[in-house]
Amino acid sequence: MNRTTLSLIAGATALAAVTGFAALNTPDASGAGTAEAAAQLPVERTTLLCPTPSTSDIADTSYTSFTPVTKGTGSGGKARLQAAAEESGTGTGDTSGTGTGKGGGKKKADKPVLEPREPGTPVTGDTSGADAPALIGTAEGKFAPGWTMQETTEVAAGTGRGLQGVNCTAPDTEFWFPGASTASDRSDYVHLTNPDDSAAVVDIELYGKDGALKSTVADGITVQPHSSEPILLSTLADAPQDSLTVHVSVRSGRVGAAVQALDDKLGGDWLAASTDPAGSLVLPGIPKDATSVRLIVFTPADADADLKVRLASSTGLITPAGHETVHVKGGMTTAVDLGDVTRGEAGSLVLTPTGQSVPVVAAVRVVRGTGAKQETAFVPATSPVGTRATAADNSGKGSTLSLTAPTATAQVKVTASAGSGGGTAVSKTYTIKAGTTQDIAPPVPAGLKGTYALTVERLSGGPVYAARTLTATEEGVPGFTIQTLPDDRGTVAVPEADEDLSVLQK
Repeated sequence: MNRTTLSLIAGATALAAVTGFAALNTPDASGAGTAEAAAQLPVERTTLLCPTPSTSDIADTSYTSFTPVTKGTGSGGKARLQAAAEESGTGTGDTSGTGTGKGGGKKKADKPVLEPREPGTPVTGDTSGADAPALIGTAEGKFAPGWTMQETTEVAAGTGRGLQGVNCTAPDTEFWFPGASTASDRSDYVHLTNPDDSAAVVDIELYGKDGALKSTVADGITVQPHSSEPILLSTLADAPQDSLTVHVSVRSGRVGAAVQALDDKLGGDWLAASTDPAGSLVLPGIPKDATSVRLIVFTPADADADLKVRLASSTGLITPAGHETVHVKGGMTTAVDLGDVTRGEAGSLVLTPTGQSVPVVAAVRVVRGTGAKQETAFVPATSPVGTRATAADNSGKGSTLSLTAPTATAQVKVTASAGSGGGTAVSKTYTIKAGTTQDIAPPVPAGLKGTYALTVERLSGGPVYAARTLTATEEGVPGFTIQTLPDDRGTVAVPEADEDLSVLQK
């Protein structure tokens, strides 16, 4: 075995551990081979991307970074967040995929915006005004497994006023956002952030009630290295659409993506990406005092989808009167107004096929309040908690944790971390009955100072879906924001490997 071959094998093994990619041994054609069970090891590197928080001069933004303590990580490592360069935000870019974005961007500052100290304790930072940049974060070693970042912004007045929150996301190559809009009272932006040393080339597709919208400026958008670009969706469409699905696909490179949905009268929030298209979906954590809930569904398949709509309430699965099913035409966005579907109870929507399973994506727009004092948030379909999930930026009040077990009873442990300024972590165990949603006032660290994180671990039973709601009422407006809690991908499956010199003879 020569030195080059050894280097390639070592490099491939390191890539699996660092990025979260892993492959099982494939049996040969005779079926004689059997894959060995893969070991679950902590990831060694995590990248998170936080979008530009606001264009409002009266915006106040806080950042909270948290890494849960993970066994097997060792004592080394570091994490830091740095400002990304700013792009023009016109959405035109360089359609060749090789040139610079319009305006050329600004050089990223070298000084970290935030540097976490130790796993198990949150670190916070804040900024104000319209000049706060997007952030690019990297965590290594003991800081990487389950690293979570929350960006929370309060805007006192104007378009999008209220509470806006988003979990900073890992870079990827494809995102689906059902629930966006180009209506006259909405200003929706898709934020694209590139963490890498080379430019990323991105296509954006918009799908309305009649199918794909024609656009010539949404193809081949270049996002420069270590930079972020907000793109106003209305510049990509000829006519206003109340409910849209945004599809972000990356031709080269990778980006983080999130949609900022701002309304002139109903406040606004961040719309996170829906989980990958699937036949059945769960949308957890619709507030019990929601005054209006709109369901937006899209299927990228050629076939139509017929879905059964059920609400996992505090007492069990129920079917909303008049909205027992929803029909979704292939390639078209369908919106259904469900009204005050929760009727004062904790609730989560469960979508399942009535017949043939067709992959769909979905989200709900939730409105709280009445008249001139209404506020908006979004809940996308999400994946289950899995082994562990985390929500950062909780205070001693104003946080609600929503847990849903759609198919089978489950037991979960919820841990409140130490506070960012002091306090002792506490844990509590909950049993969630099959088909129900339970809203809980989460445990609070003893002697809490500052903010803390909530970590949810499934101990037994069926899959659990989770969401966390933050509330902050100001001048009678019920500000709120909702973040779903999918698995934190803190570990990666690394299969057993045996040396096989015969591969060099093939």
